[in-house]
Amino acid sequence: MKRLRPVLLGLLSLAYPPLVYLGLGHFEPRWMALPLAAMAVVRAVATREKMWLAAAVGALVLAGSSMLGNNALPLKLYPVLVNGVLLAVFATSLAYPPSVIERLARLREKDLPPSGVAYTRKVTQVWCGFFVLNGALALTTALFASDAAWALYNGLIAYGLMGLLFAGEWVVRQRVRARHAHG
Repeated sequence: MKRLRPVLLGLLSLAYPPLVYLGLGHFEPRWMALPLAAMAVVRAVATREKMWLAAAVGALVLAGSSMLGNNALPLKLYPVLVNGVLLAVFATSLAYPPSVIERLARLREKDLPPSGVAYTRKVTQVWCGFFVLNGALALTTALFASDAAWALYNGLIAYGLMGLLFAGEWVVRQRVRARHAHG
């Protein structure tokens, strides 16, 4: 069950924008806040990490605001919160190494050379930039776009951009590795 919980949270997070969009067509925002509150409670129970506990508290605040005001905007701010937390995690790892990407790289390559450490630091910085831009676009769609545009961006386009960044980084990494292997 412990291994299943993060997978379920991940899937629910991925499905969150389309679920909110579809749900708002049938239910008041206060009722749509219940799944967000439940997700926050599960996240809080599943982790002991301060950043994710803070995210759970933030999600509960958004859900509570939506319930009390019967307003959809707090529900639409959840992707902004997620981007903010991920930015905080990645940026903190730059201030207090090893970086998030270095930790992931060391799972495959224990003896990461100094060039690998420098590269993973740069990749972590790129992800920080991504979370800033993605969070800003999530905020813009929440405040100024239709519910459909918000769901399209936060439920599909943002994940497509993330996938492009993953793929682009993989291509760059292969070239960097090849250059260092021959150099």
